[in-house]
Amino acid sequence: MYRHLKKYMIFIVGAFMCSLFLVLAFTTDRKNDNSVNAKAEAAYNQTTTAFIDSIGETARQIGQDYNIYASVLIAQAILESNSGQSGLSQAPYYNFFGIKGSYNGNSVTMRTWEDDGTGKTYEIDEPFRSYGSLSDSLADYAALMTSSTYAGTWKSNTSSYADATQALTGTYATDSLYASKLNSIIAYYGLTAYDQAPVTQATASTSGLVWNSYRGSYTDAETLSIDEAWASYKNYK
Repeated sequence: MYRHLKKYMIFIVGAFMCSLFLVLAFTTDRKNDNSVNAKAEAAYNQTTTAFIDSIGETARQIGQDYNIYASVLIAQAILESNSGQSGLSQAPYYNFFGIKGSYNGNSVTMRTWEDDGTGKTYEIDEPFRSYGSLSDSLADYAALMTSSTYAGTWKSNTSSYADATQALTGTYATDSLYASKLNSIIAYYGLTAYDQAPVTQATASTSGLVWNSYRGSYTDAETLSIDEAWASYKNYK
């Protein structure tokens, strides 16, 4: 009887140690997964923040010039181009807004996800506009938003950016969650700050900045370069 009891105790201890090992292994895997996810999220946030810094002031000016929300413009660029990381937004296409069709006869066909309006998604090959530069992409987006189709996004016709994002759902994008996705991006990154008029020369900090005559304020050199390209584009048209 003692021998059977001893075997039973060995079995119980063995089972316990095995269970403990599995729990520890699972916990370690969960910690590793969480660590990887946290690092991936941090990298995405840093990429997005850098992307916002690169187009934010130009978006602000476009918003002022075209009666649209700069916050919505930036959020769409983030969502549509994966913060400038998508293949469509890279050279030689520079399509940061997922606009379909052709631009000056130039287009590229890519596979994309669409929503049937009920939340069900499917894949399809579609032609997308191909641009020569980021400035061309921004200019074409601004021109598109001034069409009557998107009158519901204009600042003069809305009380907040949320009205504009709602007006884009089902028109600009088939994604039934488009507005909520844009709203989340705007809120998370505080993009409404770009809906305000640019700071004046008197209040701007000049540390590391250059005078930008297009805005009447100090900006970084990259923003000035984009503005110069934007001005050249408008003069060319």
